[in-house]
Amino acid sequence: MMLRPLQIRSFATLRFHTQWRRALPIVVLACLSAFPFLSVAQSSARIESLVEAGTLDGMRWPSFRHYQQNLRELYASISYAPVWIQGTVLSPQALSMIQLFHDAWKKGLEPEDYDASRWDGRQQALQRSNAEAAEMDVALTVSAMRYISDLRVGRINPRQVAFDLTVEQKKYDLAHFLRERLLSAPNIPSVLESIEPTFIGYRRTQEALIHYVELARVDDGEQLPVPVKPIEHGQSYPGLARLVRLLRLVGDLPPEPVQPIVPQHYDDTLVDAVKRFQRRHGLDDDGRIGAATVKQLNVPLTDRVRQLKLTLERWRWLPTEFSSPPIVVNIPDFRLRALAPDNSVSMDMRVVVGKAMRTETPVFSREMRYVVFRPYWVVPASIVHHQIIPALKRDRNYLAKHRYEVTTHNGTVITSGAISNAVLAQLQTGKLTVRQKPGPKNSLGLVKLMFPNEHHVYLHSTPSTELFSRARRDFSHGCIRVQQPAALAAWALRNNPGWTLERVEQAMQSGHDNVTVNLAERIPVFIIYGTALAYGNDEVHFYDDLYGHDAKLARAFSQGYAHP
Repeated sequence: MMLRPLQIRSFATLRFHTQWRRALPIVVLACLSAFPFLSVAQSSARIESLVEAGTLDGMRWPSFRHYQQNLRELYASISYAPVWIQGTVLSPQALSMIQLFHDAWKKGLEPEDYDASRWDGRQQALQRSNAEAAEMDVALTVSAMRYISDLRVGRINPRQVAFDLTVEQKKYDLAHFLRERLLSAPNIPSVLESIEPTFIGYRRTQEALIHYVELARVDDGEQLPVPVKPIEHGQSYPGLARLVRLLRLVGDLPPEPVQPIVPQHYDDTLVDAVKRFQRRHGLDDDGRIGAATVKQLNVPLTDRVRQLKLTLERWRWLPTEFSSPPIVVNIPDFRLRALAPDNSVSMDMRVVVGKAMRTETPVFSREMRYVVFRPYWVVPASIVHHQIIPALKRDRNYLAKHRYEVTTHNGTVITSGAISNAVLAQLQTGKLTVRQKPGPKNSLGLVKLMFPNEHHVYLHSTPSTELFSRARRDFSHGCIRVQQPAALAAWALRNNPGWTLERVEQAMQSGHDNVTVNLAERIPVFIIYGTALAYGNDEVHFYDDLYGHDAKLARAFSQGYAHP
């Protein structure tokens, strides 16, 4: 039979061409000369054996049992022929993947998880002989599947670190992905870029990571002395030379002039630079060099790199498609952001979150369904037992004085006056509960935005607005207090006809009590945890590991290659 010439990148592409699929036995025979030491039949048998073993010596992480079925499906569809190797030469797609493995650090991933340092030696061996071509092909497939999975859904399942997020709906059929989208792709980086999160913050964080890796490489790491008293404007400080170098390095101080000048005293320019540094690190920007500021200045830049990498991991845990633009609350920087359809920020405000070590706000995602104006506050059982009951034992009129009432669990009011021994006993056993009446002094304020969840967490206003002026804002019992409740409620109700900001404010100030308005369109709400954020003005902000989640995730990574 006569066959017209056909350019192929790997044996995997044969299955896509009808004429060559019919002629596969002829092609295999014709290619025997490309394998001077290992026949096609031997190569296929070896690949099948390796896949069935589920482990491959010579890899950084030999076991690939989590991906074994994916490899089996891929290779079985092409009779266990190599997918990356042309004779003794790697395909262009293979070379592109190997370069991505080397550059994995730019994505916040670990190059050695994909055998980055081993590929040069393997390529040199392949040029001499195809004796280990099967091993190399399988190693490349395993590394590619790991890389795709890690880039798509993260290196570790968020539920392993007690985050109530799911990545299951984002996972790919890896065999199908490689076969249909990758092995014959003319531009591998473009294909893989398309599987990453679309958030602008994610892209900026990647850019910040590359920048901070370079900063960490050139920084001398000198530690600043902690002053006995905060250094004020005009005072001397023995660490001025290091302070100037560091602030210039991280961009808070303008680049040095041709003739470097180190101030003799803490002058105006340095004060302004320190204020900028303080704002970027979650501190009060008073411009004074105190213990808290020096502590942040002395954090090694390698630790900042780690924060950026952990934040990139958590971005990958979030969905890539939404029913509508979401609300994102980031716990460590105490801010809420409502996104526009293009994922840019359309609204930004301060929030108060749960107290560290006591009533932490959980990390999770749900859909907002309704808004309640002038709500009751049903007091959580923990607060009833630890605060309300002790107060009642001291003063039986405590509830009446603070506009509380005792109810059954279905909302029937028992009393709003003095508490009898019988009622107190039922409160102690949990048969009755307590709620606070609507009004300006209600702990929830005048509006709450509900995304039903088992954590009993929601967004709400508050009468304690003075807390929003503080740099660190973890004061709540787990729910999230918002700085601009009327504006947020109006944004949430923007698809409900007639619900303008003015109508929202009227409903809050003088409307009926406990009025529920269902949203015309549900809104995804993401409560996330990222201690490093990159902004559009090239500023990178870092925050304390408020709840210790960074430390937990770093420990999980240190235990070896994680399988999501």
